[in-house]
Amino acid sequence: MATEMEELISFLSSPSPQITKAAVDIVRGLTGSVEGLQSLANYSNSLLPALSRLITLPKEVSEAAAEALVNLSQNSSLAEAMVRLGLVKTTMDVLYKPDCGIAQLLVMLLVNLTQLDAGAIAVLQIEDEKVRGLYVMKLVRSFCRTTHESDDDAFEHVGSILVNISKQREGRKLLLDPKRGLLKQITRQFDSNSSLRKKGVSGTIRNCCFEAESQLQNLLLVSEFLWPALLLPVAGNKIYSEQDRSKMPLELGTALSIDREPVNDPEIRIQALEAIYLIILQDAGRRAFWSVNGPRIVQIGYEDEEDPKVMEAYEQLGSLLVHSSSTEEPSSETPQ
Repeated sequence: MATEMEELISFLSSPSPQITKAAVDIVRGLTGSVEGLQSLANYSNSLLPALSRLITLPKEVSEAAAEALVNLSQNSSLAEAMVRLGLVKTTMDVLYKPDCGIAQLLVMLLVNLTQLDAGAIAVLQIEDEKVRGLYVMKLVRSFCRTTHESDDDAFEHVGSILVNISKQREGRKLLLDPKRGLLKQITRQFDSNSSLRKKGVSGTIRNCCFEAESQLQNLLLVSEFLWPALLLPVAGNKIYSEQDRSKMPLELGTALSIDREPVNDPEIRIQALEAIYLIILQDAGRRAFWSVNGPRIVQIGYEDEEDPKVMEAYEQLGSLLVHSSSTEEPSSETPQ
């Protein structure tokens, strides 16, 4: 005899829209508690395919199904099962339907799934040469085209997906491919007022900088946008002198000549400093850093910094500059 839970899950496939909607609303409610999630996890073999099918239906049903999947995907075992089920493809297909009304939930689902290697690989489409990178290109395009100053920013969580996929070497190679131009598009989003977008951009740049040894040239191709994204968060609060600004490119000097909103999230400042560190491990990266008066910027930023963990990242960077063989400028101005 079927248990109550088995009966509930069977109603998700009912021919009656009213019964299906009632059932999926109950399932969504259950996923909101630890006990409910544990109960549903025991029936994942039947539950996940049913919910996967429901996200393809109109919003009155798909919204509750998507919300349930987002909650369930916080469990790594269930997330793995979703990836095996092909939920990445289903989610992307629904996300790019013209009438999709649940974009934000679907993006959040992809954030959870790409925390797994298998999920990130599925989004990168590594195993299919013909379409490799297509999903990522679509997501980046949506991330960069959607408004980021409204309360309803359906694609702001794409930044977190980009962080997740850039933990994979194939993901970093894809983002750094100059023919695709993805890193340039992403980096320009650092101007957003959204802290979530900023964090996604800085985390993605930082991950891409792990390829600096072999891909430094591709990183520096977007230096017009890269240096402001990395240096402005760690430049402190002061208005810079004309003498300091004269040694900087226009996009940096202009920004540092006026009052500006501080980057309050210490994680973003740490990511920026770590990215710079990875770049200046390379001789050409170090020369590029000197050329924009980077050491002076981190010196002033260090003087304003109060967070101990961020100060530690400044000091690590300063130590590398001091002990490097760079001869472009004297190293006494770097923070210790």
